[in-house]
Amino acid sequence: MKTIYFIRHAQAEGQPITANLTKKGKEQANSLVPFFKNKEIDRIYSSPFKRAVDTIGPLAESRGLQIIEDDRLGERVLSSLNLEDWQDKLKKSFEDLNLAFEGGESNNSAMARAASMLKMIIQSDDNHIILVSHGNLTTLMLRYFNECFGFEQLMELSNPDVFEIVVVNEKATLRRIWDEERVGF
Repeated sequence: MKTIYFIRHAQAEGQPITANLTKKGKEQANSLVPFFKNKEIDRIYSSPFKRAVDTIGPLAESRGLQIIEDDRLGERVLSSLNLEDWQDKLKKSFEDLNLAFEGGESNNSAMARAASMLKMIIQSDDNHIILVSHGNLTTLMLRYFNECFGFEQLMELSNPDVFEIVVVNEKATLRRIWDEERVGF
């Protein structure tokens, strides 16, 4: 049995790779320590984006675990252009998974890099793994296990958000375990 936790980063000041967490985002990051108190963790992988690393930092430090940064967990770039109608374009990219805008990555391309990460994790000797990423890529990783995940589910994600995937004999069970109200946000 393997348990994988997908964590979407806490509230951030923006989208750039170097964006910091907001004050609330730092509080949310700290709340992951008690949230995972009774959960075993063998390994932590994170997007190299600052907001993702800073989200998992307090938990990693409390457990004495290294954060392994992996580019495959970086957010999908919709476009290198500043798109005023970005949300409409994002929705279209879930309707056509091969659609890529100028300077951007298609969902299929992002899913391929996410899948390579997930296959590596599933084949590893670690049984309790955390993967920290971003909204679009987290949705695509969830889609790897359940094709029902798409644009609507992406729009429903919170910052942070936590999903638990339990894999037994190549069969996965997926559930959202983060509850903002229970945690106090």
